[in-house]
Amino acid sequence: MNKNLPRVKTGLDTLYDNLPGCLKGKRLGLLANPASVTHQFAHAKDVIAQLFPGQICALFSPQHGFFAEKQDNMIESGHFRDPDLNIPVFSLYSETRIPTADMFVPIDTLIIDIQDVGTRVYTFIYTISYCLETAAKLNKSVVILDRPNPVGGLQVEGNILEQDCTSFVGRYPIPMRHGMTVGEITAYINTTQKIGCDLTVIPMQGWSRDMYWQDTGLVWIPPSPNLPTPLSTMVYPGQVIFEGTNLSEGRGTTLPFEQFGAPFMDIYTLKQRIKNRLNDIVMRPVCFQPTSGKWQNQTCKGFQIHVINRDEYKPYLYSLILLQEIMRVHPDGFQFKAPPYEYEFERLPMDLILGSRKLRKNLEEMNDPLELEKAWQEPLQQFKQASQAFYIYGV
Repeated sequence: MNKNLPRVKTGLDTLYDNLPGCLKGKRLGLLANPASVTHQFAHAKDVIAQLFPGQICALFSPQHGFFAEKQDNMIESGHFRDPDLNIPVFSLYSETRIPTADMFVPIDTLIIDIQDVGTRVYTFIYTISYCLETAAKLNKSVVILDRPNPVGGLQVEGNILEQDCTSFVGRYPIPMRHGMTVGEITAYINTTQKIGCDLTVIPMQGWSRDMYWQDTGLVWIPPSPNLPTPLSTMVYPGQVIFEGTNLSEGRGTTLPFEQFGAPFMDIYTLKQRIKNRLNDIVMRPVCFQPTSGKWQNQTCKGFQIHVINRDEYKPYLYSLILLQEIMRVHPDGFQFKAPPYEYEFERLPMDLILGSRKLRKNLEEMNDPLELEKAWQEPLQQFKQASQAFYIYGV
């Protein structure tokens, strides 16, 4: 085996070995961003243009833009024309999050090559779901080029999203950490939500459920600006909840989601409160100044999270414990973020992120997160059992 080859071949890389018959002779669209590359860094649009000459007719981009240049939530990207291929690029995070019928006029089949991060609130899977719905209505087909779940396919964690908390950061009743690849969860959504799109998943080769990104041999290309490393994706399923507060979640720093804090935080008292409760991580005290976002140019006191036991680490539970202790220690300084958040102008952002008003209220009432975790185990296991029917890969 060539030691220079990665252990895993993405769906995009497998196209070189076996051109899918369902793409031959079709007018093709492509939903992609900078992470849509082969192991040799060729972008999906160039690969498809080479393998299917003259067939690619439109490009589409998710949140953060085709070049992943937009930093924050609710920062829209415009449509433009690709200068290399001279075809339209439609932004699906613009005046609409839903592809219009006009956008699908030039194509017969939409190819999707998107790097997901295995977390309910990450919007890419909902952009994909809207593409499935539009394709089904217009009798178009969708082909997913599968990619690894960077935080593995074994651990599934968190409460199931409740119906009254649906939004663009949670459309469906799934847990915070779903344990599926982008191809698997797309198939799951297509079936369980009765979308009925003509869907094909082109699987990876060499990926197994016990793999984190670091095990794949692939180079990490950030799918969005604030997930710059595989480590940031490991903490993201928990630390994303701080987007719903007045604490900095590390945006505007070099360690988004890996570090968090605020000028009012008493890190010494907090460290005593959480001592011996979060055994799979080290909480290292830090000070940082965000260059943008919350607390811009102000010194925040907080922590950087260092994961020392990834297989036992529960990012969501641990961040709920941290959140509650911060609320307890800082009754006058801590606040939940007010709307808007991801085009929701009335509901509390924290409720949308947690997927549950009840969970947020339980945290405010200082109910033990370990007990709250027990309460969501039964529906979580039901999800896990149902989702396993869509698993493509074993351990």
